[in-house]
Amino acid sequence: MKYMLLIYGNDEAWNEMSADGRDALDAAHREVLTDLTASGELVLSNELSTQDAKVVRRTDDRLLVADGPFTESKEWVGGFYIVDVAGVDRAVEIAGRLEETKFSAVEVRAVLH
Repeated sequence: MKYMLLIYGNDEAWNEMSADGRDALDAAHREVLTDLTASGELVLSNELSTQDAKVVRRTDDRLLVADGPFTESKEWVGGFYIVDVAGVDRAVEIAGRLEETKFSAVEVRAVLH
């Protein structure tokens, strides 16, 4: 079953993170990527840029485009993993390895199609 792990962040946490904290975050991602690649569970992973991001909505008669990725929240999706694993428990286990869980949320969602 495929799951998407959505990694949330916020400016406050990123701005307060020390150089050691950023190094630990990068090291954790390198380790997770290495392990998931070796096990064959990694489908895709990447960081998401906040530059030039847009939020698009449509009404009956027009397209509404706002600067994003900010909707009505201080948090934003900063990256993702798509994994192909045995079940949700394994996806949660992988999400729990990410350093972001120390200061923000990592959402686990099944990919339906």
